[in-house]
Amino acid sequence: MEKLFENQQTLALFLLFFVPGFISLKTYDQLVPGETRDFSKCVYDAIAYSALNFGLLFWLFDFILSSPWLPRFWWYCCWATVLVIFPVLWPILAIVARKHRWIAKFIVNPNPRVWDCVFQKRECYWMIVHLTDRRIGGVFADKSFASSSPAPPEIYLEQIWKLDSEGRFISPVESTAGVLISGEQIVALELFRYSG
Repeated sequence: MEKLFENQQTLALFLLFFVPGFISLKTYDQLVPGETRDFSKCVYDAIAYSALNFGLLFWLFDFILSSPWLPRFWWYCCWATVLVIFPVLWPILAIVARKHRWIAKFIVNPNPRVWDCVFQKRECYWMIVHLTDRRIGGVFADKSFASSSPAPPEIYLEQIWKLDSEGRFISPVESTAGVLISGEQIVALELFRYSG
């Protein structure tokens, strides 16, 4: 590894054509649930994303390299922007753009499960969880949690409610602190708008 960076040109190429793509891939993986990425197989992806970053920010590279009068602090800030900040922003912008109705028509949703799509919105619901042997009513709100891929489906409802025979919410179970439900037991989820 030390021989790889014997000269400054090799180090500069590594910084320009690997690091930004690697940062973008890691950022995307943190924002979109999925299987753990094997980075030994993603070297070309990292290089391709770095090249895109370079192409889109060429004007900033040119500004940095052609500005001998630039104070050292701002020189470092520019390089940090090019090598770190923009590579973090690209996946965020892509995810936001993908949610736009017009763009969503042309791009497949990358979430591996509907479960992830529903719960990553972080909306609050009245919920009836149909299990293999019974059903549980409860509130999925700010303190609730649902797992995301690649973890198996699990859900924590912060309040349990009594249900009548027709599935209407009657009252909270006394001293409820919620319930943790394993996905293996879940047959279906009924979600209702919550305002509380």
